[in-house]
Amino acid sequence: MVGIVSYGAYIPRFRIDTGEIARVWGEDPNRAKKSLLVESKAVAGPDEDACTMAVEASRYAIRRWGGDPADIDVIYVGSESHPYAVKPTASILADALGASPHVMAVDLEFACKAGTAGLISAMAMVKSGMARFGLAVGSDTAQGAPGDALEYTAASGAAAFIVGSQGVIARLNGFHSVTTDTPDFWRRAGRPYPRHGGRFTGQPAYFKHILMAARGLMEKMGTGPEDYDFAIFHQPNTKFPLSAGKRLGFPKEKILPGIVVNKIGNTYAASMLMGLARVLDKAEPGQRILAVSFGSGAGSDAFDFTVTENIEAIRVDGVPTVDELIERGRFVDYAIYAKYRGKILMGDEE
Repeated sequence: MVGIVSYGAYIPRFRIDTGEIARVWGEDPNRAKKSLLVESKAVAGPDEDACTMAVEASRYAIRRWGGDPADIDVIYVGSESHPYAVKPTASILADALGASPHVMAVDLEFACKAGTAGLISAMAMVKSGMARFGLAVGSDTAQGAPGDALEYTAASGAAAFIVGSQGVIARLNGFHSVTTDTPDFWRRAGRPYPRHGGRFTGQPAYFKHILMAARGLMEKMGTGPEDYDFAIFHQPNTKFPLSAGKRLGFPKEKILPGIVVNKIGNTYAASMLMGLARVLDKAEPGQRILAVSFGSGAGSDAFDFTVTENIEAIRVDGVPTVDELIERGRFVDYAIYAKYRGKILMGDEE
């Protein structure tokens, strides 16, 4: 048996209300919130980046687990906002956690599904016997150009998952991946902000891949919506996952427990994983989870998990739940947000 052994999440304290962003750009704040169903988003502070957030989320996962970081043989960090263009985030993370120098540490990129690509890879390494435990992290400080539609949702956060074959809290029953060359979203080398295909990002990109991956997995597993207690989908906004779930036949009640985007925005590589962490905070032994990521470019990874009786053992004091991380938010205005996210040049910067 291979699956999730532990998990942790990290959400920066700072938040900005989406109505505040709309106000600055002369838009109707109420309309902006209603169109995306996103009230606010998490903002990384000036001393936070994808690496520091990955460290915090991973430390929480290790604290829940109670194991030795030196037993983690593979580390994958998925992000589209790695702090260095040439210098791995994974090597910094490994050292910060106290992992053995005999660890394979790799950075991954595939837009918002880079974290789940790492999760699949870590599980494959464990299942093959080439690793005792693996760590997969999705972490992003997502970029959105000032005034662009992305600015309303592009957020910051991280989710980390330790995988293994001992002490499994969520058994992997199966997975299915879908990939096509669909250029719905991109950022050229050296460019500070990504570009996107507007409405093209919906049906030909997000929905096509999410639905193909979910249906492919359920066909492979011989299951249907009625066999799952929870359904989690990548969350660029609140409307998309609810719509995807409805098309697949899932009632809203199975989707809402994994929704976090309405309070913290789209955390990109951590998006679906953050929803999975929130569900694991609440799940009971025997419950079954369908979880589907999406990454522009484009592709989706779909997972089928069953929660085991070991879930109770990792609910320890000193590790915040996703809801607790959400509730500790501190709101800032647009000027502070722009300063923290580097949208304002300081001094002689160009």
